[in-house]
Amino acid sequence: MAGRFDLPEPDAFTRTYWDAAAGGRLLIRRCGACGRAHHYPREFCPHCWSEDVTWETASGRATLYTWSVVHRNDLPPFADRVPYVAAVVELAEGPRMMTEIVGTAVHPSGRAPELSGGAELEVAFREGIPVFRPVPTV
Repeated sequence: MAGRFDLPEPDAFTRTYWDAAAGGRLLIRRCGACGRAHHYPREFCPHCWSEDVTWETASGRATLYTWSVVHRNDLPPFADRVPYVAAVVELAEGPRMMTEIVGTAVHPSGRAPELSGGAELEVAFREGIPVFRPVPTV
């Protein structure tokens, strides 16, 4: 069987992030110098270049910034998931992250009618990978 292209290869630095995700927690990094949060995890702040950054548990809340329905992806295991929604979400803490939107139907026309810009989302985890789903409306 061919390798999977959806699972991370943690290194010494990112292992903290992936271990937390495997336990159902989304981590971000926050700078002690400028106070801004960032994602993806880096050892320095991308805003002010300070190395005074620490791990912080994110709220798991986000809004949908942009998305696209993927209809073809031949890499394993994506071929079994098409169509799926690839997205960029804006975390409540400020940073944007690339992810997948789950728990929403993709119409045969190729649209995801439940989604709209600014939609409220919450984090979920699939095999230790953070994905997002629409927040249920009451």
